[in-house]
Order: sequence, then C-alpha cells, then structure tokens
Amino acid sequence: MAIAVSPNRMELLRLKKKQVVAERGHKLLKDKLEGLLQDFTEIVRRYQTLRREVDAEINALFKRFIMASASMPAPLYRAALAFPECEARLSMRERMIMNVRVPVFDFSIDGNMISYGIDDTTSDLDDAMGALRETLQRMVELAEIEKTIELVADEIERTRRRVNALEYVLIPQQADTIKYISAKLQELERGNISRLMKIKDLVAM
Repeated sequence: MAIAVSPNRMELLRLKKKQVVAERGHKLLKDKLEGLLQDFTEIVRRYQTLRREVDAEINALFKRFIMASASMPAPLYRAALAFPECEARLSMRERMIMNVRVPVFDFSIDGNMISYGIDDTTSDLDDAMGALRETLQRMVELAEIEKTIELVADEIERTRRRVNALEYVLIPQQADTIKYISAKLQELERGNISRLMKIKDLVAM
C-alpha cells in the first residue's frame, strides 16, 4: 500500500533517498540478526552443558553433606557450620556481544570456609566444604550465562521485529509510493506533451 504523499519530483527524490537508507539499514540489521543468532546458539549450547554439570555437582554436594552429618553427632555438625569465618563477594562488570551489554560476574570467597576445629569433625565435612566452594563458583557462572541468554534473546526479538518492519512494511510501502509518484509524473508529462502539441497545431493553423 502506497504512502499518502504529494506526487511531485521533490517527494520522489526524497523517497528514493529514504529507500536507499532503509535498504542499507535492513541489510545491516539482518547481518546483526544472523550474528546474534550464531552467538546465541553457542551460548545456549554452553549453558546446557554447564547446567547438566552444575546439577550433578549440586546432587553430589548434598550427598557429601548428608554423609558428613551422618558421621558426626548432630550438635557438633550444627556447631561446626554455625559461625563461618569467610565472606562471599560478588561484583559485576559488562562486556559486549554484538552491541548487547551482558554481565560478567566476579565471585570470590574471602577467608577460610573451614572455621571449625578438626578434633570434633570428620574428613567428610572437610570434603563437603571444599566441594561447596567450587560449586558456588560454578553456580555464579551459570547465573551469568542465564542472564546473558535473556539479554541476547531480547535483542534478537527486537532486531527481528525491526528487520520484519523494514522488509514487509516500510520498504514495500515506499516502493509502492515511488511507483505511484513516478506513474503520476509520467501521466502529467504525457498530458503536458499532449497540450503542447495541441497548442502547436493551433498556432500552425
């Protein structure tokens, strides 16, 4: 469907320039969309692998703590975990993926996670606490990738909408309008030629 405009040469030139810009923008957005989809596929593949690994690590971690609690008297087990001497720190910075800002989480644990004495505890608890540090790091990594997937998916949807709007709405509308104005101008030109010929014939008489 053509856009409602005045069919004159200035409007035709303006629309032709806009059409060139729209077509160039469409190509750039389509290239961006393809790049985003490639990156998204790689990120999702990495996420699926990491998710399986983290789920397995969490299950193994629970089993370690169950074994530790079973090998110690309950009061001693609770006392050993009651007063940790460490602090978890999480900071965030950003990186770019195809002009999309995605987070990078920096996670660290300051201090010693094992704050209990070794006399009243078992090696099972030591093993569980050591595994906990590693699992926490991997969980933060998983959260980072999940947020990245969310942000990249949103950008893919926005870019796809813009590509579709250009490809199926704006560019065809402008093309129809250019054809309409060109046809009107040709019609006016033929009318002018016809009038000039009639005037010439009248003058010749």
